[in-house]
Amino acid sequence: MWLKLKGKQMHGYDFHRQKPIDNYILDFFCYELMLGIEIDGYSHQFLEVYNKDEVKEKRMNELGIAVLRFSDDEVLNDIENVLRAIEFYIFEYEKHTPNPSQEGS
Repeated sequence: MWLKLKGKQMHGYDFHRQKPIDNYILDFFCYELMLGIEIDGYSHQFLEVYNKDEVKEKRMNELGIAVLRFSDDEVLNDIENVLRAIEFYIFEYEKHTPNPSQEGS
């Protein structure tokens, strides 16, 4: 996923791998977008692991970080759709965020 995500231009936004935030590790994180991306592995078949990640996602939301979650199967079998979902988030972010270079116009 990392090579495909990094290889995808993602509109100039830089995503960091395995980023620690508030005692949690996000699979991918973009400071500028305040966006975390989580890849739910097969360990999510266990309720305890799933519940811990729910707590992590809730904490990220409290910090103002949006989290997109995908399963291993989605990443492995349909990476293009995963990347489109991330691009859609970026498009929505840009649509609702003023461009500083245009504010003074």
